[in-house]
Amino acid sequence: MTATLSMPLLIGLISVALLFDLLNGLHDAANSIATIVSTRVLRPQYAVFWAAFFNFVAFLFFGLHVAETVGKGIVSAEIVDAQVIFGALMGAIIWNVVTWVMGIPSSSSHALMGGLLGAGISKAGLSAVVWSGVIKTTLAIVGSPALGLLLAMLFVLGTSWAFARATPSMADASFRKLQFVSASLYSLGHGGNDAQKTMGIIAVLLYSQGLLGGTFHVPLWVVISCQAAMGIGTLLGGWRIVHTMGSKITRLTPQQGFCAETGGALTLFGATWLGIPVSTTHTITGAIVGVGSTRRMSAVRWNVASSIVVAWVVTIPAAGLIGAFFYWVAGLFAGG
Repeated sequence: MTATLSMPLLIGLISVALLFDLLNGLHDAANSIATIVSTRVLRPQYAVFWAAFFNFVAFLFFGLHVAETVGKGIVSAEIVDAQVIFGALMGAIIWNVVTWVMGIPSSSSHALMGGLLGAGISKAGLSAVVWSGVIKTTLAIVGSPALGLLLAMLFVLGTSWAFARATPSMADASFRKLQFVSASLYSLGHGGNDAQKTMGIIAVLLYSQGLLGGTFHVPLWVVISCQAAMGIGTLLGGWRIVHTMGSKITRLTPQQGFCAETGGALTLFGATWLGIPVSTTHTITGAIVGVGSTRRMSAVRWNVASSIVVAWVVTIPAAGLIGAFFYWVAGLFAGG
């Protein structure tokens, strides 16, 4: 397989993976709470606790199909070693930090995928790539926001019909209550899909060291650690991106917030059950654009939305180049 790591180095790499997971929660906190904050249903300090709780308990509701896809469905598990894992994590972490500082809601998922591809190809060439998993994940770059947009629009139409005879004040009060449900569902979907990506990274690292008994699986302690790191990251919040997601794309009412979160949550549930590591950022952005465009097309600030799309396009290659660079750096220190 690969050279056996010393225990301190193994623990160090797992710690870096959990750091990525924490940054993922911080970076993507906006995905869970932007709508419920921007509609003023919950204050930011309460919203992050609400989201963090459902991020953590998500493992009770979903299988580990996404973790398996990330662990052995992007690059071959047989070529993964500590150097590849380090390159992949550094590619994802640095890209996440850059986009967080700039307030751009890019995809942590695709940053990790790009880092893995960059480091994996640096080691073994294109033969390292598991094309079926890459194609499935790449298609989701377009598919998840499109589905989130469509479902959110359908929810707007459905709720508008259901509340057609309600007074504005009654409808507003009802949707403010319903947003607690929709925000919970979205946070559940976020924790279920995103935390599993780090689980896959840690599990394939353990597998490469022969610590999983020859069969790839995700130990329970890895599951708990990753869900906890995701929840803590969400608690720390990501206020720069909350502002972009919650108000710069379009202004939201409680009805629209409910519809965006519910449409996004259903998209994440389906992807997680199918084992597809989608971007929660892409999904909620598509849903927010969907509810905004039902009001009128000009309600969406398309210049902001288009700049976000550009960030989506460059995330995988940018993180891949960073991942390849750090794979090379790690090789220098390892004498490779």
